[in-house]
Parts: sequence; C-alpha cells; structure tokens
Amino acid sequence: MAISVGDRLPGASLKEMTADGIKDVDTDQLFAGRKVVMFGVPGAFTPTCSARHLPGFVDKAGELKGKGVDEIVCLAVNDAFVMGAWGKAGNAEGKVRLLADGNADFTRKLGLELDASGAGMGLRCKRFAMIVDDGKVSKLWVENPGEFGVSGAENVLANL
Repeated sequence: MAISVGDRLPGASLKEMTADGIKDVDTDQLFAGRKVVMFGVPGAFTPTCSARHLPGFVDKAGELKGKGVDEIVCLAVNDAFVMGAWGKAGNAEGKVRLLADGNADFTRKLGLELDASGAGMGLRCKRFAMIVDDGKVSKLWVENPGEFGVSGAENVLANL
C-alpha cells in the first residue's frame, strides 16, 4: 500500500556519496524536526529526470528554502556512485541532496516502486514529490507512468 498524506515515513537507511566516500543516511534522522521536500525519480541520467525534474528543483532551490524548506532531497533506485555523479553533472551541490536507495528498500516501504523491467531497468521508483513535516507526509504528488507535471518544483513551490 502506498504512503499517503498524514502517514509517517518509514525508517530506512539510504546512501549518499560525500567527499569522504559513501555514508549511510538514516531517514528518521533526516526528517526529524524539519520540513523537507523529497522527490523521487525513476533513474539518474534518464531523459526526463535529467532534463526537467532535477533541474527544476536545482533552479527553484532558493525559492523553496525561502518558503521554509530546510532541505530538498532527490531519491532514486541507483547506487551512491551514480547519484553522486548525477548531482555533479546537474549542478545540484548545495541545492539538492541526492540519496541512493540501491536495493529499493525505502521505495518499497513507501509503496512507490515501479516495475521498469520492460525497459530493461528493473525495479525503480515512481516519479513523485512530497512535502514532509517532522517525518510526516503533509503533501504528496505521484505521477502516472510516463508523465511529468505534478511532481515538479513549480507545483511543489505553489503548494507550500
């Protein structure tokens, strides 16, 4: 069952590429006492994700933070090496934190998994965006497969 508005996010461990190597990120600590915008993408370096989804949040980071957002997080079922490289390629440093859910454990707990086996990509994350207040989902937008719109930075910004 997919996560819904009003639900508390499940605990999980994600991975992040840092200057000191790969670090674990505990989701309970990540969201505790903070307002976080988290968006999920089917894959780093994929066309819509790279051309529209990530760039929108990079471009709007200042405006989002100006409306009380403590952090912007991008989630994908990729490894931390890929997410780190994608963040550099997308000029996300200091604007959007890229977190890897390599085994899709967190994605499955959210109920937002996408079977992209037909495209040779295996299990991935649905395209979504949510606003999380102190670990609880206050707004959530999940795209239909192949679509991009409601999970973009402009819609999130308009709903803060």
